Amino acid sequence: MEQSLMNSYNEAKKLYEKHGIDVEKVMEALTEIKISLHCWQGDDVRGFLNKDKELSGGIAVTGSYPGRAGNPVELRRDLEQALSLIPGKHKINLHAIYADTDETVELDKLAPRHFEKWVEWAKDQGLGLDFNPTCFSHEKAKDGFTLSHSDPEIRGFWIAHCKASRIISESFGQALGQPSVNNFWIPDGYKDTPIDRLSPRVRLKESLDEIFSEEISERYSIDAVESKLFGIGSESYVVGSHEFYMGYALSRGKTICFDAGHFHPTETISNKLSSWLLFGERLLLHVSRPVRWDSDHVVTMDDELLEIARELVRGKLLDRTHIGLDFFDGSINHIAAWVIGTRNTLKALLRAMLEPIETLKQIELDGDYTSRLALVEEFKSYPFGAVWDYYCAKSGVPVREDWLAHVKQYEVEVLSKR
Repeated sequence: MEQSLMNSYNEAKKLYEKHGIDVEKVMEALTEIKISLHCWQGDDVRGFLNKDKELSGGIAVTGSYPGRAGNPVELRRDLEQALSLIPGKHKINLHAIYADTDETVELDKLAPRHFEKWVEWAKDQGLGLDFNPTCFSHEKAKDGFTLSHSDPEIRGFWIAHCKASRIISESFGQALGQPSVNNFWIPDGYKDTPIDRLSPRVRLKESLDEIFSEEISERYSIDAVESKLFGIGSESYVVGSHEFYMGYALSRGKTICFDAGHFHPTETISNKLSSWLLFGERLLLHVSRPVRWDSDHVVTMDDELLEIARELVRGKLLDRTHIGLDFFDGSINHIAAWVIGTRNTLKALLRAMLEPIETLKQIELDGDYTSRLALVEEFKSYPFGAVWDYYCAKSGVPVREDWLAHVKQYEVEVLSKR
């Protein structure tokens, strides 16, 4: 390790120790955090089942940066490259359309055998796998409705697909020795104002009850449900609203997913985390960066990301929270997007862990709001970057922007030849 890096780290450590912060313990705690990297950033949400079908369900990917993965082998190779530049051991989040199989199989007939190569790869890499049923980009979703469809036959198809997804997710947890979070998001909704808001929600509730009717141990698979405010083609009404899933998750003992982009453009999720975890056992986060709407930009270290991290750390909520990324930017190098987003999420958590939280809580209890504001602001310029650099070096990954050269080299040697 470079002497200058060590010197910077030791000086930073002294500053933090003055406030009772054990930097070594902080880094140990950060090592325990697993971020779930979303596979769909690697190929612009195309998948490998019916990959020639048009992307639908209120989702759009902009940009045509060359080199996206065209098959599971390429995608896994790209993920390995990204993971080699990110400190820690993490998870990969798969959608159902990323099955690795030579069979011609429909969504409702998917089974664990169609993901065996993913499981073997995850074992070899020391990774966990999360999962999602894919309720979009399909002819049986083209009119905008799936689990809340008025046609029982179409509804039955999607129920069968979601049941199959639970079995697949359970198989991941059994094979890999860590729970697989299985997240249910559906795009159902209307472009214009509906007459009947209630009936689709009744049908959705009934569909979900049927999907979850079979007990699966949370030791292997954790069911999560995800809301959305609006999407392309569902601007006026989404069946699975925040209120719907709050009620459903609390009444059924399910985990709720808060996606940073699935709320009003001026609304943030950081203020919701402690409220939910007072009543719900677990939380799933989809960390994204909305720009005016749910546009899924690559995660930057903006104010909201920092507030999410602080809320999780200050409230000691990390052990009940599963953190995943959810963005798909086709305008930049696909691997760089993963690296930037994941490293920023980890950096934000490190920054939050390097605050004198107990001191700040006591100052607040004492009513000394002047000192509270002063300390919070001063700590924003404390040398967390020196700790991050040391942590990266200690973890065997590039320090600072050195990772970019590896991505550029990989682009020349691999991506440009696709």
